[in-house]
Amino acid sequence: MSAAGMKPAVVCGVAGGALALGFALGRIGGKPSQGGKAVDAARGKVETELIDGKAIAADVRSEVKEHAQALEREHGVRPGLAVILVGTRKDSQSYVRNKKKAASEVNFHTVDVDLPETVSQKDLLKEVEKLNNDPKVHAILVQLPLPKHIDEATVLKAIRVDKDADGFSAVNIGNLCLKGGDPPMAVPCTPAGCIELIQRSGVEVSGKRAVVIGRSNIVGMPVSQLLQSMDATVTVCHSRTKDMASYIKEADIVVAAIGKAEFVRGEWLKPGCTVIDVGINPVEDATKKLGHRLVGDVNFAEAKGVAAKITPVPGGVGPMTIAMLLKNTLNLARHSLGLPRLPLRKNARDVAVAPPAAQAAKHEAMHVAAGAEALPAVEDVAVVVSCKGGDIWQAAVQASPLRQKIQELAGKGGAKSRLPSVVLQAARNGDRPVAVVGLGGGPPKVLCSAGSIDEAAALLEKR
Repeated sequence: MSAAGMKPAVVCGVAGGALALGFALGRIGGKPSQGGKAVDAARGKVETELIDGKAIAADVRSEVKEHAQALEREHGVRPGLAVILVGTRKDSQSYVRNKKKAASEVNFHTVDVDLPETVSQKDLLKEVEKLNNDPKVHAILVQLPLPKHIDEATVLKAIRVDKDADGFSAVNIGNLCLKGGDPPMAVPCTPAGCIELIQRSGVEVSGKRAVVIGRSNIVGMPVSQLLQSMDATVTVCHSRTKDMASYIKEADIVVAAIGKAEFVRGEWLKPGCTVIDVGINPVEDATKKLGHRLVGDVNFAEAKGVAAKITPVPGGVGPMTIAMLLKNTLNLARHSLGLPRLPLRKNARDVAVAPPAAQAAKHEAMHVAAGAEALPAVEDVAVVVSCKGGDIWQAAVQASPLRQKIQELAGKGGAKSRLPSVVLQAARNGDRPVAVVGLGGGPPKVLCSAGSIDEAAALLEKR
């Protein structure tokens, strides 16, 4: 059970997909942001916090490495990433080097396919097919752009959907958009990175207004679907939108991915909003060695003092893209073994999967003696029930007394009167399939593990 892999709501893991139940809508991740916090009444300005993409990406990579090590230890499988590079474009070579370096740091198996600019489409497709048939390769990435004589769409379609590292296949995008359907095997990297930044920064999404600027298949469309799946009210603005500023002024969350340098002005932003700036645009700057500097799609100087949180450029969204590529590769390796994917945080349609340390902790007895301090607030507690081979609906009903007991105990600490979240995993079991997990603040902590729901409730009675 990972605080880095959850969404608000109840999650039912059903084989390769998930089924969301309409109860126990508890927050099971980071603390919600305090909208419009730190407003200086005298100056009318907001204290703006920078969202550190480098630090968050490092956290994601660390988690991926931990899971990858567990996968190799328990199943003898190393996640494998293959990268195809055609030609000698300096920027493409740089991107590929960075991806290979990141994959090496998390101990992935890597395959490099370097082809000349003159390679025929037929020969390129043969290389893709070789990788499709290589059992050690779980994810395939074709570095774009390709030479003009090669049809990119044809090449990308040739990649098996269960090896689609970028998550752009029609099947993955379709599942991303479907409510209550199978989760995608991989999620487009940059949009997934945006969601990680939002959630790991403690920004509340459910019920908030979000504006996505840009409707590309690479960023705008997928990120708008992800935000909508998190219960945001989403508006997509684009080059034909009239009076775009009027929409942005109402947004609690702004994701800018329009590709225009400093397009969004500070006066357009709602005070206290969160800004995720996906843009990377060069602008002339004679003071820089290269004669230019990089800026985002949002005028950063103007946004400071208005937005409560904002990603810098560079150092915001950029580092997350490679981190999410690694997470996709890990998920595809898990899929090859029939294991559930590691979802984006707070994803109600995904199967919750604990990090290896938390999985091991599930097999320990109750750590807190009777008479100890009250449980954390209910919003920071989740009940994990693994019921492979059983009736998942019955398990949901049977979990109610346990959740009520947690609510009662947590109430002694001043918690609000509501039930904690429950996560039902249909594809997992074990000798101690019930765990009560604390998620507030630090790493997940197993407060109690038991062989049944009744046993867990009895253990809590002894507190």
